[in-house]
Amino acid sequence: MRIALGIEYDGSAFCGWQIQPDMPSVQVTLEGAVGRFLAAPASVICAGRTDTGVHATHQVVSLDTEVVRPERNWVRGVNTHLPPTVAVLWARAVPDEFHARFDATARTYEYWLYNHAVRSPVYAKRAGWVWRPLDVDRMREGAECLLGTHDFSSFRAAECQAKTPVRTIESLDIVRKGRLVGLRIAANAFLHHMVRNIVGTLVYVGTGRERPEWVREVLEARSRTVAAPTFSPDGLYLTGVRYPGVDIPQSGMSPFGFDD
Repeated sequence: MRIALGIEYDGSAFCGWQIQPDMPSVQVTLEGAVGRFLAAPASVICAGRTDTGVHATHQVVSLDTEVVRPERNWVRGVNTHLPPTVAVLWARAVPDEFHARFDATARTYEYWLYNHAVRSPVYAKRAGWVWRPLDVDRMREGAECLLGTHDFSSFRAAECQAKTPVRTIESLDIVRKGRLVGLRIAANAFLHHMVRNIVGTLVYVGTGRERPEWVREVLEARSRTVAAPTFSPDGLYLTGVRYPGVDIPQSGMSPFGFDD
């Protein structure tokens, strides 16, 4: 049978999702816990391979097993073997053809910025830091041109292995909550570092270093060299994965209450 699990983790504790030699990864940690729960080797497939330092409140994985357990036992049992930095939030039996990565039609990420003149020890590794004041209205204006289907080569990491740079951004919302500024981006898929590169570019606009119209110029240039530097991974969270027609949760709790 095939099982889907909803996973939350603190990415600052890991070198990323994917297995890397002699480095702590979420995949190794989760597969070890599932293996101990099942008393058998386990292999999982995730919806999105997050980078070093990137968090998740709604990572989805799928795995196959011959062991039949109640869904609540999966949550309690696997969590028994996980460190405080990782937790299983839910478990569901899914059709045998379900694939956590290839069946996803959209993913949602949030990036949170701590916007204050002095750095915050409390938000360290939980939010990116911008000490210059951010104008959220300017950022929203600049972000409008990113909606829809485009060639996002200007926001693509050099090591990105995607076959095409064309992606469709369904929504890009920006909110301010006191000293925090949150960006929520939903797209059919993302290129390597795409969200962090977009954040860096919008921060340039928000601080007044660049005009809102500059974002369109960057997009149309289709060259990574014209965009702002890649922003830190600290404030990035995978918060949603969409699976049409599959009876599993589609999103997780926003880290700082985006909709509050």
